[in-house]
Amino acid sequence: MHNHSHSHGHSHADHFDTHNRAFAIAVVLNLGFVIIEAVYGVLSGSLALLADAGHNLSDVLGLVMAWVASWLASRKATDRNTYGLKKTTILAALFNALFLIAAVGGIAWEAIRRFNEPAEVAGLTIIIVASIGVLINGVTMLLFLKGQEGDLNIRGAFLHMAADTLVSVGVVIAGVVILFTDVLWIDPVVSLVIAAVIFIGTWRLLKDSLSLAVDAVPKSINPAEVLEKLQALPGVESAHHLHIWALSTTENALTVHLIKPDSADDDQVIEQATHMLNHDFNIQHVTIQWERAVTGCPNASGC
Repeated sequence: MHNHSHSHGHSHADHFDTHNRAFAIAVVLNLGFVIIEAVYGVLSGSLALLADAGHNLSDVLGLVMAWVASWLASRKATDRNTYGLKKTTILAALFNALFLIAAVGGIAWEAIRRFNEPAEVAGLTIIIVASIGVLINGVTMLLFLKGQEGDLNIRGAFLHMAADTLVSVGVVIAGVVILFTDVLWIDPVVSLVIAAVIFIGTWRLLKDSLSLAVDAVPKSINPAEVLEKLQALPGVESAHHLHIWALSTTENALTVHLIKPDSADDDQVIEQATHMLNHDFNIQHVTIQWERAVTGCPNASGC
């Protein structure tokens, strides 16, 4: 006889409410900076500022994408989308990683080109505007600092702002050095260093988000430890068909078959298992199927 038991954790809505204000402030601040860069780019005749305004506009779109994904994840499940739209946070993190990788390629390409064709810096205007960028991007980055360790979607937004902050700092440093020394090659060198730093941070985001997108076990969860604790439950002889995957960038799910010959205390064991999985492994959605006899499955992950 097979019984299915389910346990469902808290809604993603609370998580969205926590970051909703941060996203709103970030989008407004960065959209305002894009306008400032575009206006002063035209007034100073600086193609560099106009190009960076376009880059920052793409980052605003990245923020909006992460914001929308966070909102979609807070929507209730439906008959057609039985888990809701939580997976959109993983997709947003993946797309943000891809956008950042593309931005790194653009920065590196432009830096290499400038070694052969050094670009003149448009005086103090670029340095002043870039300094404003450091302030705005730095403040925005701090808005996502707390939540980025536990949520890939928020980490994507954080890395976008960290990348922009580094770029703006690089522009300021390069601009000051060039103004006082006329050493034009410092600009592409600083750009390549920035590109390398952004790539290192983004590579982790890309790997983690791609892993979750294909339903791999979240790296914070050790399947062997989960299996060991499940098999240590009262009356449980063994476990198999263990599957663990991410529903979103903050919520995880598990299904497993537990061999428990005696049906006594089934409800209590279910309650103990779901509490343990939630508390010890951050697994909120649990489905357990009882089996009263060994089925001959050779391993824990399935036959």
